[in-house]
Amino acid sequence: MDRKTHKIDAEGMVLGRLATKVADLLRGKGKPDYSPHKDTGDFVIIDNLDKIKTTGKKEEQKIYYRHTGYMGGLKKEVYSKLKNRRPGENFKRAVWGMLPKNKLRPEIIKRLKMNFSKKSDSEK
Repeated sequence: MDRKTHKIDAEGMVLGRLATKVADLLRGKGKPDYSPHKDTGDFVIIDNLDKIKTTGKKEEQKIYYRHTGYMGGLKKEVYSKLKNRRPGENFKRAVWGMLPKNKLRPEIIKRLKMNFSKKSDSEK
């Protein structure tokens, strides 16, 4: 199996549109030997992920939910707070939701690598 490495600069790109392209590359949909039940996708490296854009009012209005497992344990977090707490998690969740819901999904997401821009001393 021939796996290539795709390097994408995310600066100024829209989150959902980039996530769609990345999910297709991870699954190998552009390859002639693509088959839904096989894992033939490529590696994807995303640079400058902290400079990604969103459209509309998603920064203040989009909410991510998770459950602790205990009764009444539903937790909510707004997009902007999750972005500050764990940069890249928003993008990873977007790609995760676009992958097939079966045993291949955890294997496919391992081939996604995320890099962030290096902050200079004046930005810190």
